[in-house]
Amino acid sequence: MVETVKDLSRATVAQILIPVSDLEKAVPYYRDTLGIPFLFTAPPQMSFFQCGNVRLLVGVHTEGEVAQRGSAIYFKVADIHAVHAQLAERGVQFAAEPHVVHQAATYDLWLAEFKDLDRNSLALMSEVPKTT
Repeated sequence: MVETVKDLSRATVAQILIPVSDLEKAVPYYRDTLGIPFLFTAPPQMSFFQCGNVRLLVGVHTEGEVAQRGSAIYFKVADIHAVHAQLAERGVQFAAEPHVVHQAATYDLWLAEFKDLDRNSLALMSEVPKTT
């Protein structure tokens, strides 16, 4: 017998909306500057990108719709210093250099925060294994 789950305890995040004001500027930023694989555009207000197992919907609001408050999105990367350097070379302006925000028993958690063209909060994060 298959168990019916009636809450989100087994759900995964499939898609995240990133609200933008200008889709024509946002697409090259996410595709070319950040290097996130572009999937397709659904004119006139949505474009989709694939980020690991999560699809990012970059979209503008329809006229008269109240802007939605966004959440910070953290992109997990293996080598935060290399990704930071590449994105900075492409014009991404970071709030600070990559830095340790937490020291666990087996790894250090590094972050580097930045904003997109619409001031949405984004960040690089990396769990760097400790060497013994």
